[in-house]
Amino acid sequence: MDETALAAWLSVQAGAPVTITGRSRLSGGAIQDNWRLDVTVGGAPASWVLRTDAPATLAASRPRMEEFALLRAAFASGVTVPEPLFACADPSVTGQPFFVMRRVEGIAAAHRVVRTETLGGGRVALTEALARELARIHAITPPRADLAFLGPPDADPCARLVREMRAALDSYAQPRPALEWGLRWLELNAQPAVALVLCHNDFRTGNYMVNDTGITGVLDWEFSGWGDPHEDIGWLCARCWRAGGASDVGGIGDRGVFARAYETASGRPVDPARVHWWEIAATIRWAMVAIAQAERHVSGREPSLELALTGHIVPQLELDVLRATTG
Repeated sequence: MDETALAAWLSVQAGAPVTITGRSRLSGGAIQDNWRLDVTVGGAPASWVLRTDAPATLAASRPRMEEFALLRAAFASGVTVPEPLFACADPSVTGQPFFVMRRVEGIAAAHRVVRTETLGGGRVALTEALARELARIHAITPPRADLAFLGPPDADPCARLVREMRAALDSYAQPRPALEWGLRWLELNAQPAVALVLCHNDFRTGNYMVNDTGITGVLDWEFSGWGDPHEDIGWLCARCWRAGGASDVGGIGDRGVFARAYETASGRPVDPARVHWWEIAATIRWAMVAIAQAERHVSGREPSLELALTGHIVPQLELDVLRATTG
């Protein structure tokens, strides 16, 4: 990364001289690269994060300019996100498109969040805060000119999910009968359509920053799109995203506490049957992502022990699907 070119570009965007005093790669971000930038802006210190593509990515991941637009829409709607600052579609600056956001402090590591009962003001307070954040996200509804790249909402998100997952599954040589079983269950138990909203589509413990008093930032908007609000709730509640925590909601909270807070904040009821459907869908979707991540390693595009090991969680996810659909 050419820091001189980057600092010159940032200076133009900030309207003041920007000096990069420190740069370090942040942990996490298997699909995107995140860099901490310590800077001075007109002599005043600031801490930013530059987000750009990893060497190999997933087809479902939105480009950085689209993710930046989503972050701006969320910020304007009162969602607790890092403030979006600048976006650059010109690859000549750093080699590929990127955007810059203000850095927020907190803990994101899921294994730490689920094992620390005081984070976010305690388990109940954190569960309620998660519900309020989702309610704010779901208050963003189509049509939106600034989010036109999302395309028109699909009238039947359940059918869309099954269609997309079956196409992905068919693209791999190795048969996955347990996942095929799960997709058939989803078809037979598809839920009727509801009014669609903006879904984060990766809202889970590990994708929000939290400190002792509350949530400091909802991260990773690259999979967002129009959908059933229960899709986000099911993803948050899915067993695969509890990081070993004993509680149903992200490994940290009670379903009843979450539902009451969400209904109060959104004015929208939570349907347990719909949440169950989307939990199973979430498990299958994560299994498909895990398969794709392993393919990134196996293909030789991005040799990575982390990506290779991700593929080894698929059998557990298949078992979770079978248990959820036959119990």
